[in-house]
Parts: sequence; structure tokens; C-alpha cells
Amino acid sequence: MPQHHDPGTADAPEGQASKSGFRPTAVAAVELGVVGQSVGVTVPGASESVQVTGISLDSRTVERGDLYVALPGAARHGADFARTALEAGAVAVLTDDAGGRLLALGSDIAVPVLVVAEPRSVVGRLSRLIYRSQDADLPGPSMFGVTGTNGKTTTTYFINALLQAMGKKTGLIGTIEILAGGDPIPSLLTTPESTDVHALLALMRERGLDAASMEVSSHAVSFRRVDGVVFDVVGFTNLTQDHLDLHGTMEEYYRTKAELFTAERARAAVVTVDDEWGQRLAAQTELPVTTLATIQPGSGPEADPAGPAGADWTVTDSKPRGLGTEFTLRGRNGTELRVHTGLPGAFNVSNAALALAMVLAGGADPAEVQAALDSKDPFTVAVPGRMQLVSTRPAAVVDFAHNTDALARALAAVRSPEPASKVIVVFGATGQRDQGKRPSMGATAARLADVVIVSDDDPHDEDAAAIRAEVLVGATDAKEAEQLDCKIMEVYPRDAAIREAVNLAAPEDTILIAGRGHEVWQEVKGVNLALDDRVELRNALTARGFTVLQDDGIES
Repeated sequence: MPQHHDPGTADAPEGQASKSGFRPTAVAAVELGVVGQSVGVTVPGASESVQVTGISLDSRTVERGDLYVALPGAARHGADFARTALEAGAVAVLTDDAGGRLLALGSDIAVPVLVVAEPRSVVGRLSRLIYRSQDADLPGPSMFGVTGTNGKTTTTYFINALLQAMGKKTGLIGTIEILAGGDPIPSLLTTPESTDVHALLALMRERGLDAASMEVSSHAVSFRRVDGVVFDVVGFTNLTQDHLDLHGTMEEYYRTKAELFTAERARAAVVTVDDEWGQRLAAQTELPVTTLATIQPGSGPEADPAGPAGADWTVTDSKPRGLGTEFTLRGRNGTELRVHTGLPGAFNVSNAALALAMVLAGGADPAEVQAALDSKDPFTVAVPGRMQLVSTRPAAVVDFAHNTDALARALAAVRSPEPASKVIVVFGATGQRDQGKRPSMGATAARLADVVIVSDDDPHDEDAAAIRAEVLVGATDAKEAEQLDCKIMEVYPRDAAIREAVNLAAPEDTILIAGRGHEVWQEVKGVNLALDDRVELRNALTARGFTVLQDDGIES
């Protein structure tokens, strides 16, 4: 398997800085002796009474009273930055054998050094201990965690909106932003480092939040960013090919996701059983599980009771309502809820149903939930960069779809019933990520769009032209083999591709800009270039005289 840089390592940390407001205002100190005891290290003499009030993996975010955790990095060891951490007020260092040797060479290290074999494996546990983030004696917010390949962001936004509609004070931790009952904090990772996660949970408790929803990616599980967190309810959306650059195989990808559905990490689960992976997870998890079917491939006496036809909750009676869908969520016990989502696409029906089933699994009363659905329409909340509508004539949509399945769903969702209307898609593939999906994404676009414009996503350190070529091969091969009637183009840079899509569009057409969603930077050869698909699309539409929708938060 290729080498991968863990964003939490010391040489190039990418997690959010706790100095940005992640921590609670007051933390009761924990003695270093207690910290040492929790990881099996004896702290000598007077050092036992050293007072620890925080923890950080990044020397640049250390605050006075912190335990600095010096981890090995791809190029440098965190121990190399211990001096910076001590100057900022670190009172102790936790590291591995290699870090301990590096620190021993610096004879002027004047704070206790704790050495463990695998320091990353204990960071979550220590963060929970130091911040008392989920202490049984200090009631905190109910925690909802969502995982799966597609739909995590929208589902967490839906949970957040539904809970708010029910009068709850809520928090959110995810790809786009982090909310702790106040102003949003921009998010750089799907899930921040475990040190920041536990600090955030303590902050949410301090602010009196009732509940919080969190996206949990496979990277978060692999890199131990949710270690020590216990969710009240975890939810599963789906599993399709993505992140195989990290996991290697779909089997390993599934196993990583399944780690979240254990008694160590959660108390209850809601699993969407529309695909074989969900059905397998529902059958294998040790947690009390609620199953959800949002598609109905078949029913009757031969139906698999673990599959969609035998699910605890089932989506029925779906029908269009404006750009969105209204449907019924029917329980096995006869309970029915009338639901509406204003976001287009069958996948948003699935996201809304999962959010609803998770809130119900968390103990909400169905009658109270129905009242919130009727009065507030919470599943019409705008989710930045997720099927975000920029104009209506032509329909112009920005979406985060960046793998084959998500792209297929997005293209199907935006297809207009209006006669002679075309679907024009602009997309690319990310560099230094799962290369196997590039041709399949091209083929999917050729099958489902009328005009396919292949451009750049985030090339990172790969050659952008080579990435485009792999996508184009999939598109052109599918067009020739299946005699598809589509136009395939290569246009770059991405802002030029967006302008070309708008130039080709008639008022009855649909433009889909896929792959980057809410992102405002494009990384090329280590340089971050300002690029927001929503802004570029608005500018191109305006230049052609089309009317764009007003959205003050479009650059969020």
C-alpha cells in the first residue's frame, strides 16, 4: 500500500488549532501522576503533582498547562518541536522511544517526559481524561455520529436542523464547519484530531448544549481521531468505492467503518440496509440496531428479513414536491411520519430518513418529531456545496460528488423532465487519491450527461493532465462501446471549464459542477489557489445575463 501522510503528525499538522476557540473556558487540572497511571507509566517523585489542564499534538497550539504529545511525522519527529511547546507553556511531554531519545540529547528539557510505545493510541483516552469530555458526573450533549461513503455531511445537517426544530440547543462537527452553540468555526478535516474533539465536547457541555452531530470518516477511525468518544447513536449511510488509496480494498474500507459500530464506541446504531454492506453491518454489529430501508427492491415471503424488505423503518409513498420529495417513513410497529425534504435527489430522501431514524433511536417521541417536521420543515435546510442551487434557469447546481456512485446519483437527481433539456457536467478527479475510480467516473458522466467537461479537481502533487487523461479514457471508451450520444470535452483550468459550461447552456438546461462542493481552495503542487465553484458559477451566469439566486452564505 502506498505511503500516506497522517494529517495529525507533527511535521505538517492540519487539524484545527485549539487557540481558535475549541476549548472550554475552565478545565479542572489533572495531576500528571494520574495521567501516567492511565497509560501505564510511573511518574517519578514530585512530578506526580504537576497540574495538566490541556493536551495538544501541535507545538503551535500549545497553551499553558498542556501535555504536549510528540508524535513521529513523515519527515520530522514531534520531539524536534518540544522547545516551542515548552516556551508556550507545556508542563510535560508524552512521546515514543524515538522521541525520548531525541529529547535526551537536549539536556535542558526541564519538564517530565513520559514514554509509551505507541503514543497515538492513548491520545483519545488522555484527551477524554484531561477535558472530562464525557464524564458520567458531568452530563453533556447526546452524541450522534454518521459514517458511510456518501451523505455524511447532509445527514448531520439534517439531524442538527431537526433537533433545533424540536427546541434543542445543538452542536455540529463536520467537513464544512464546527458549531458549538455559537458562531461557526471553519473545518479543515472531516473530523478534527481527538485532542480537539474532546475539547469541543467539553466546550459543548460547558455551553449547555443538548445534542451534537458529527461526521465520522474512515480516516477519522484509522487515524484515531474519535478514540475515547462514545456516541449515543451511530448511523450508516452506504458504502461505495472511495478512499482505496488509504484502505487498499473495499473489505478493509468496510472493516474500518464497522469499527464505529462496537460497544467501545457507541450505545446504539441505525443502519441503512439498501446495499449489501449495510445488510452485513446490521447483521454483524454487537450494538442494538435499527434498520432502515429507503429503496424497495422486492418484498414477500422470500424476502431477506435482514434486508430492505424486513427493515424496522421503511421509506414509502415517495413523490416529487417542487425540487424535493415528500414521503412517508413507516415503522415496523405501524408508526408513520410524514416527511418532506426540499433538497433534490433520491439520496436526500435516504439522508433525511436516516437523520429521522437516528433522532428517534436517540429517544425522541414520534409525535414531537412530527410536530417539528410540520412546523419547521427542517430537511429543507441549505447544506453548503451539497446539491446547492445557484440558479434555476438554467438550473445550476454545485455538489461535492467526488466518486462514481455520488456522481451517478447527482446526475440522476438533476435531470430535468423538460423536453430537449441537456445536462452539462463539469468534474475531475483528485490527485494522490484512489486512481481506480477515475475511468469509472468518466464512464458514468458519459452515460448520464449530455455534455461532459473534464477539468481539474485538486491535483495535489500529481500531474493534472495525466489525471484528466485517465478520466477521459473512461468517458470516451464508454461513449464508443455503448454508442452514447454525448459530447466530451477537456477544459482547464477549472474556472474556464465552468465558464464553458455556462456558455453552452440554454435556459432549460441543467449545469452540475461536481467534486469540490463547499471548498474554496484548489491545491496544485503544494500551492493553494483561491477557487470557489459557487462563486465562479455565479460570475459566469451573471456574465451571460442569467439570474442567480441570492445567497449571502455562498462563500461560507
